[in-house]
Amino acid sequence: MYDGVLILESLKVGTELDGLQLGVRKISRTVVGNASADQPSVWSLLEFEVERGEELAQVLSRVLDSPGWYADFHDDREIFVVFPGRVFRYRRGDDRAREEAKEFGRGLAIPEPQLDWTR
Repeated sequence: MYDGVLILESLKVGTELDGLQLGVRKISRTVVGNASADQPSVWSLLEFEVERGEELAQVLSRVLDSPGWYADFHDDREIFVVFPGRVFRYRRGDDRAREEAKEFGRGLAIPEPQLDWTR
C-alpha cells in the first residue's frame, strides 16, 4: 500500500479522479509560506493510500497542472514522484534518482523548499 498527499489545487481545472480506489485518510486546508507566484497561498490537502501506484502515477502525470506542481507517494520500498507528463519511480534510499527528480522539478520552477518528499 502506498501513502501520499495530493494538493488539490495542483489538478487541472475540470479534472475528475474516479475509479482509482483511493483510501482517504485525511482532508485539510493550510496556508503555505513558500508558494510560488503561480501557486495559491492556501492549499487543500488530500492524504491518501492506494494499492495500484503505477496506475495512479500515470493518471496524475496527465492531470497535474503546470507550471510548478508535482505529487508524490511511497511505500516501504519505493517512491513515485509525478510531474505533469513525467513519472519518476525509484527505490527508497536511491539518492541519485531522488536528485534527478528534484532537478526535473527545479526545471519546472518548483521552489526548492517544496522539493522535500520522503526519502
